[in-house]
Amino acid sequence: MALTAPCTVTSSDSEPAEFIIPDFFSDCGYPMRLNPHCYPVSHASAQWLCDEAHLVEPEITKYTSVRAGYFAAALYPNANAFHLKVCADVLNWSFKLDDWLEIDRFDVNDAWRVRDCCMSALRDPINFQTERYSAKMCKSFFSRFKETGGPGCTERFIHTVDLWFISAAKEVDNRAKGHINDVKSYLKLRRGVSGCKPLFTLIEFVNGIDLPDEVVSHPVIMALEEAVNDFVSWSNDIFSYNIEQSHHGTRNLVAVLMIEQGLDLQGAVDYCGRLCKISLQHFEENLAILPSWGEEVDKQVAIYVRGLQNWISGSLHWSFESARYFGKDAHIVKRERTVKLLPKRPL
Repeated sequence: MALTAPCTVTSSDSEPAEFIIPDFFSDCGYPMRLNPHCYPVSHASAQWLCDEAHLVEPEITKYTSVRAGYFAAALYPNANAFHLKVCADVLNWSFKLDDWLEIDRFDVNDAWRVRDCCMSALRDPINFQTERYSAKMCKSFFSRFKETGGPGCTERFIHTVDLWFISAAKEVDNRAKGHINDVKSYLKLRRGVSGCKPLFTLIEFVNGIDLPDEVVSHPVIMALEEAVNDFVSWSNDIFSYNIEQSHHGTRNLVAVLMIEQGLDLQGAVDYCGRLCKISLQHFEENLAILPSWGEEVDKQVAIYVRGLQNWISGSLHWSFESARYFGKDAHIVKRERTVKLLPKRPL
């Protein structure tokens, strides 16, 4: 189902100093539960990232303040310590790799080389040999994933990570060429760049389930996943806009809406907020028509759907527990919903 929202074109002669975040917590009706293994696993995973990626300051502080372990604990509240550690490591790897591709690389061929190396590590984490840090991290977490991950779940993780790399490489190429997406093409690209789909397979992994192909490929299940992916993506574009605009970035739905549709900043943020609300409505509409595949499979589907609900609430709460978007002011922004714009860095 296509996402549409009413659009009012507005303009302003002066640069805004702040914007108001939509009231996401009123729209999100799912409670956030934190995994009881959160803090020891978070510490262990942060140490794993520092060791495996050979981080030094200020990167150590930068990535530990992201709180990927807390994110994993909010997304997968029922995981045991072993499975939660794998999830936290995957998230730490994904944050580091995402920044590496987004900030440090402007050569699409280099991005493809990273993809080839990491995918080889995922396909054979035991025997594949590499000195590239990003791929060695894949070997580490995926060798543990394969100890308990079902065959369907394992293949879905590999396939969806590959799709993410393809989208990320396309984004690197667009950035290198100075290409600016229109809204339609940006929405399509952003859904792939979000990286949510591989992480959805971790719901199966931590719960010891392996959904049949006829479930995974069913239009209702796919619509539920897309609704969550959209909510996470569009809300994240709001949360990350301030930092991105300070770096003169335009690869963000808020910026794309301002450029293409002539919206002012608050109008573009509000438009994104309406898309988020529509995504939640789509989730509920598809949940209401969820089919049955028989008692045993339905039990697995119910677990998976609860996992998608955890993604809605967990991603939202983590965004204000992490320093990734709002720094030390995250709790203030959560309470007051006001984001004061950072000054733009010199070009």
